[in-house]
Amino acid sequence: MNGHMLSVFSLASAALVAASGPVSAQTAAVPDRQALIAELVLANRILANEGVLDGYGHVSVRSPTNPNHYFLSRSKAPAVVTAADITEYDLDSRPVSSTQVAGYIERFIHGEIYRARQNVVAVVHCHCPDVIPFAATSVPLRPLYHMGGFIGGGVPVFDIRKAAGITDMLVRTPELGRSLAGTLGNKPAALMRGHGAVIAAPSLHLVAGQAYYLNLNARLQLQAIQLGGDKVTYLDPEEAKKAAQDYERSWDFWKSRLPRQ
Repeated sequence: MNGHMLSVFSLASAALVAASGPVSAQTAAVPDRQALIAELVLANRILANEGVLDGYGHVSVRSPTNPNHYFLSRSKAPAVVTAADITEYDLDSRPVSSTQVAGYIERFIHGEIYRARQNVVAVVHCHCPDVIPFAATSVPLRPLYHMGGFIGGGVPVFDIRKAAGITDMLVRTPELGRSLAGTLGNKPAALMRGHGAVIAAPSLHLVAGQAYYLNLNARLQLQAIQLGGDKVTYLDPEEAKKAAQDYERSWDFWKSRLPRQ
């Protein structure tokens, strides 16, 4: 099963259907576990290959058959994740398939966002370098071009000091995960001061695209500010809404760029 077929299946619909009760098979097709895991592995590889994730960061997807579970790799560099590394977690971010798994310290980011947002099907936590200045200054991240239109409603900033004082900057507890999810609210992305960003979306392909273009939009905005100072023209809120993308062509392109195994 290829990525396009999974997109047609609509992971978002599958998760919401599972949450709301049974419907006819014609309403929503649910991808099988093996296909879903294969797509998640592919998302890890793509995001690493495109520079969104480095040795750190992670991407997850909600289970389409149990909305109170999600899939995430064990603690491993995204570029080398395999299907055998994918673990199923509950919303408390406890592994349900293997209690011996060494999970990511910050897996609570995923569990608490899924708990707070039933419409979210996929989550990315990244350390994209170009977004860092916007979380450390008073300059808000704003949509500069059409591929970044999804941030037209604003990008909130999570400052861990307000939740827990002086820490190592890591979201290593459910309480910090809930605080981050609260900052994210109903937005597609939030910045994390001195750390990176979190992106939440109703499909795996969409969250990958938004993570990539969040970083690229930040890079372009910084360049525009260097050229124009406070005379930068951003997308109008209505322009941003009309510029909505599904990033399927980007996904196919990124997939074609992956090194052959």
